[in-house]
Amino acid sequence: MRLVSLLPAATEIVALLGATDSLVGVTHECDYPDIVGSRARVTKSALPDTHDPGAIDEAVRAQSADGIALFALDESRIKALHPDVLLTQALCEVCAVRESDVRALADRLSPTPKVVTLGGTSLDGIYDDIRAVAVVMDALDEAEELLAGLHDRVRHVHETLKAAKAPRPRVALVEWTAPVYLAGHWGPEQIRRAGGIDVMGVAGTHSVPVDMDALRDTDPEIVVFAQCGYGVSAAADEARACLAQPEWSWLSGRAVWAMDANGLTTRPGPRVVDGIETMARIFNPSLFSPIDRRHAVRIS
Repeated sequence: MRLVSLLPAATEIVALLGATDSLVGVTHECDYPDIVGSRARVTKSALPDTHDPGAIDEAVRAQSADGIALFALDESRIKALHPDVLLTQALCEVCAVRESDVRALADRLSPTPKVVTLGGTSLDGIYDDIRAVAVVMDALDEAEELLAGLHDRVRHVHETLKAAKAPRPRVALVEWTAPVYLAGHWGPEQIRRAGGIDVMGVAGTHSVPVDMDALRDTDPEIVVFAQCGYGVSAAADEARACLAQPEWSWLSGRAVWAMDANGLTTRPGPRVVDGIETMARIFNPSLFSPIDRRHAVRIS
């Protein structure tokens, strides 16, 4: 089977099911595991190459208003790869190729590849997406083994917190900073399962802009910066920049962290469980092993 993954999370699912040999094409953003670096890149972004959140937001709004896709497919390269399956998503047009563009492309290819669309908005939804990929790959046994391991790890966090009667800190998970968005979808669930209380995010729903005064008034004890598309280093840089701005002065005296959003919070794949474990270490460090600095760093 020849798979083209048009979503980094789908690439990670295929890899963790032990089928990287089937991956013939991936997105320009796919970076995990390292072996995918040798695969053909079949997408490119129309967004500016910058980590300036305001500039990115402005470009997204302008291109969306004009009906311009934020990501382009390399149709000739995909055609040359002769895919049997295209893995895509129907969750967020800002984060990945539009499903409608993928289906239109599939209809132009001969033979027509199967399109598998992922769209989980919760931990259970992500688990269902893993099974959906496994079905098309005839890898259900591998999927059940992977899922059993993920469930065990989440259960271990829960039981550790329960046994210690651990305190539940109030947490804000910042997914963007200009304007400010708090994580939705599975983000609030990650916080809850890691032993925290999300002050404002709504599980299972799209992220929406929030008012800075309203966020401050929720009085979070811990603020985690995990901006969509950012690794831990870029997230840390942006968190420090925010701390230097008057409108973020209310962060003084609170625990501020930066997390690897790409790996742990914004991709709906198996590593969201790594995100839960990392958050648990942030919220109750005495109960768990030390934090890997590739995953999160404390800013203040």
